[in-house]
Amino acid sequence: MAEDGYERRSCVRFKIPGATVDYQKKSILPKPGFIEEFCPLLDISRGGIRFLAQKPLKPETEVTVKISIPGERIPFTMKGIVKWSASTEAKTYNYQIGVKFSPYGDKKDENLPQNMVKIMALEQKYAEKTGDGDGGSGQDKDEFEI
Repeated sequence: MAEDGYERRSCVRFKIPGATVDYQKKSILPKPGFIEEFCPLLDISRGGIRFLAQKPLKPETEVTVKISIPGERIPFTMKGIVKWSASTEAKTYNYQIGVKFSPYGDKKDENLPQNMVKIMALEQKYAEKTGDGDGGSGQDKDEFEI
């Protein structure tokens, strides 16, 4: 529970076995490709994503992530902002990256509304398989105290 009286994460977080993330930083000039590809996805929600990476990303960096789901032909792309980056003890992937997705809508820097529908369908498919979606803490849905 957050110190200010409510749980900051208001979306169900869930794992998708075998899912990967490709990412690139937002820039003025178009870049030829992604900085890293096939990074393991740790968990995802309607509001953001957590994945492993070999390189650190600074908080507040705007990124585009391409999410590939096993068994699905076409990956989907989300825009967001890096909220945190932490080092890990792993040998291959030295960092965990947390990205908050940009709002959903039809404007230039927003995520497509159909991507929310996609994530909701994935949530229904995978969150139920992993129990409560967060490894057992029970702190994964809307919870507010007054």
